[in-house]
Amino acid sequence: MMADSGSSEEVAVIGNTDITSAESENNFINTMVERGTALLRKMEINVAEAEKRTGKNSVNLQETYTVYLIETRPADTVPEGGTPGVPDSLWRRYSEFELLRTYLLVTYPYIIVPPLPEKRAEFVWHKLSADNLDPDFVERRRIGLENFLLRVASHPVLSNDKIFFLFLTEEKGWRELVLDTGFQDKVDSRLKSLSAMFRVKNPDKRFTALKQYSDELNTVISHLLRVRARVADRLYGVYKVHGNYGRVFSEWSAIENEMGDGLQSAGHHMDTYAASIDDILEEEEHYADQLKEYLFYTDAVRSVCRKHELMQYELEVASQDLAQKKQQKEELATGTVRIFSLKGMTSKIFGQESQEQRESRLAALEQSIQEGEETVKEKDAECQEFLRAAWEDVERFKEQKDRDLREALISYAIMQISMCKKGIQVWSNAKECFNKM
Repeated sequence: MMADSGSSEEVAVIGNTDITSAESENNFINTMVERGTALLRKMEINVAEAEKRTGKNSVNLQETYTVYLIETRPADTVPEGGTPGVPDSLWRRYSEFELLRTYLLVTYPYIIVPPLPEKRAEFVWHKLSADNLDPDFVERRRIGLENFLLRVASHPVLSNDKIFFLFLTEEKGWRELVLDTGFQDKVDSRLKSLSAMFRVKNPDKRFTALKQYSDELNTVISHLLRVRARVADRLYGVYKVHGNYGRVFSEWSAIENEMGDGLQSAGHHMDTYAASIDDILEEEEHYADQLKEYLFYTDAVRSVCRKHELMQYELEVASQDLAQKKQQKEELATGTVRIFSLKGMTSKIFGQESQEQRESRLAALEQSIQEGEETVKEKDAECQEFLRAAWEDVERFKEQKDRDLREALISYAIMQISMCKKGIQVWSNAKECFNKM
């Protein structure tokens, strides 16, 4: 969608600075991005912060939106032990991010284009705000927007796109520049793509399997995110209930002499345990966002499959049209009509056409067949080139996906182990308190 997002529309600022070690620790998603492309060797990209603003929209109504500060700086400008210089910066609305991604989808239909972060929170547990202006959501959104830019900048093809580079460097006139490319004229209609999907006769088995895998991966990740949200709900309740232990132990300590200090200390440990769940589940959201990125990636994979189906369908239509013209030529040359046709009925009713008319029609058919053969040749070459380029990117994506999801799941498991160890430590401390009573 390229339309502005109205009252919830985001804005971003682009400039140039280093990503600090503290920011790297917080940016869970961005640690996965490869930095081997020429662009990332020359330029560092960072979405530094976000803030809420108010202003008037295109219809002169007051709106509240989020502003994202994105900074970039040439990577080799900081001397060893030196201080980073002041970054160049420019503002971007979220609708411009959407426009950029739509441009990339249309211009590079054979590439699995990285997705943008979610516009509104999905798969949330009941204590998590679904408000897209909520500070925690905005912070995760900031990380997601930076991840999108880094994903594009790390792609071997997309990173070399001029429009993308201008998106990072030119504040004024960028929207006009991208629209001047005419990419909107190349957007395939949904009806056209849907027709191709149902009518293509010889779909490539690899793309059929890829599309099926994408659908299944979407289903699996959706289920996983729903399960995680339910677990978060219950876990939150379990932790908070431990706060009741703290209250009861504290009340109990007030009526005891010998046992009072031990009960009070144990109650303090329970209170600490109950309060820790908020930070734990906030950290979990970052891992959930990594899964969501690949949930949204599945749509990008299906987009490549749909484009291939459309190209294959157009090739089949051109081939069928050529075969019909060749058959018409053969029938005209031999005078034999193989199938029922209006032309054949006309000949029976009004008589056969003259030799001169037949030769004229043969010449026109010959010209049409030559043009048809050229069209089929071009369509076939386009299909083969699309197949080659798309499958190359699919293989790259598979490696990226396997690596990223493996790292995310391992990190999530480590976090869960750490959480359980903290729980054991709390009860071990409580046990020591009881021993001292």
